[in-house]
Amino acid sequence: MRRSRILGLGHYVPERVVTNDDLAALMDTNDAWIRERSGIRERRHITPGSITCSEMGARASRQALTAAGIEAGQVDLIIFATLSPDYFFPGNGVFLQELLGCDTVGALDVRNQCTGFVYGLAVADQFVRTGMHEHVLVVGAEIQSTGIEMADRGRDVAVLFGDGAGAAVVGPSDAPDRGVLDTRLHSEGRHAKELWLEAPCSYIENRLDPAMLGDGRWYPKMRGRAVFKHAVTRFGEVIGEGLAACDLKVENIDLLVPHQANQRITEAVGKTVGLPPEKVYSNIERYGNTTAASIPIALSEAMAEGRITDGDLVVLAAFGSGFTWASAVIRW
Repeated sequence: MRRSRILGLGHYVPERVVTNDDLAALMDTNDAWIRERSGIRERRHITPGSITCSEMGARASRQALTAAGIEAGQVDLIIFATLSPDYFFPGNGVFLQELLGCDTVGALDVRNQCTGFVYGLAVADQFVRTGMHEHVLVVGAEIQSTGIEMADRGRDVAVLFGDGAGAAVVGPSDAPDRGVLDTRLHSEGRHAKELWLEAPCSYIENRLDPAMLGDGRWYPKMRGRAVFKHAVTRFGEVIGEGLAACDLKVENIDLLVPHQANQRITEAVGKTVGLPPEKVYSNIERYGNTTAASIPIALSEAMAEGRITDGDLVVLAAFGSGFTWASAVIRW
């Protein structure tokens, strides 16, 4: 069975920069408070109505296709990971297919929030490994700024999240020892309500009622301490699982690219697994938490910065709502 590898990467972030001081004008917070708790200095937000999540994904995808040296017509399958689709249905994958001008290929939507890109990569890996497809486009994209509460009640969530998109073209490896070596996927639904969006929901009449609107239950909610505790533990576990499956050790890692949830989590994970800061990639101070987009944006930037070169061992790890967590071990 052949291996798959990432052939090309791309990313897009909106031009509109929203600083901590900008948020302080809307709610009871300040730059020092946000930086201390999250490491975030600024994030990108769309101008409402200016661009869709699918369109951001298309911009990132075009870069990835160019980097991979292929045309849109050579894409065999689209996997689109997002928690913020353009519409309740259909999913973003079909809109991306139309925007790129791909053939009538399959379009699969992944709803695993912060772990969405790694889940999507795991699916793409299997399709390419088995020979079912030659080129799979995996996209993570989010517009979160239009769905968070920019007021004191929503402060703890509002300061964290940003908008953006990242994409990867996955295809066959030209060497048996290069490419995706292992992926690990996990979930634990009993913690789902620690980080979730309750409404709208399909099991009640009209999917949204006045009480939900009044209580702000159509805004995301998070119990930060619980998320932090579980994230640090699960990050360490899933990284260790992936390395063990490949008979590798932490010291073999050239770069860890974690989901950009919180700089304090990133630093704690680095210490837990025993990696120095220079081997743990972070760009959260500029973009905030872009959920499914965070890992492909980080990968794309790391490549552009020369932080990843041929032969490097790169580990991806993510944790998020669900709870879900996942990892991928890649020999670049």
